[in-house]
Amino acid sequence: MKKEEGKYYHLYNRGNNKEKIFLDEENYLFFLSKFKKYLMPNVDVFAYCLMPNHFHFFIRINHLSAFEKGIKNFFISYAKAINKKYDRVGSLFQGRYKISEINSDAYFTRIITYIHQNPLVSNLVSSLEDYRFSSYKSYLSPQRDSLLKREEVLDWFGGINNFIKYHEEIETYEVLKTS
Repeated sequence: MKKEEGKYYHLYNRGNNKEKIFLDEENYLFFLSKFKKYLMPNVDVFAYCLMPNHFHFFIRINHLSAFEKGIKNFFISYAKAINKKYDRVGSLFQGRYKISEINSDAYFTRIITYIHQNPLVSNLVSSLEDYRFSSYKSYLSPQRDSLLKREEVLDWFGGINNFIKYHEEIETYEVLKTS
């Protein structure tokens, strides 16, 4: 897929053979720190969710060539660290990352909800607020998350109350079916 600066994308990948890519809590935090190191400020992040065997980011690419170099270094760095720490060999991820363009306002709101709904769909939590490795909780807090374009997203939803309402009212099945 041809990528362009200024466009929005859903970036995702999963573990090789659907195996876990996060083996303990420390891995999730390490992954986010590597993401920040290699991809910021080449992308803006609007939503993310790190699941035990896959991840999702909703991003806008700001600098294409720097993004391409950064994403390659990001995956290599994380995979090498995990392989070394857990004395494993081989590919951590199932091939190259996947990326698809988000090109409508309706898709924009659906992809954010879809990303945030992942822990519920997988029965890891019973409430979106309970999952630690998703951007959802960051939108509810006035504290700044240096990774997210919080205000831009809340403006698109028409404020925090509409953001929460949209997430609470939409049916998980409908979100997954239409994404």
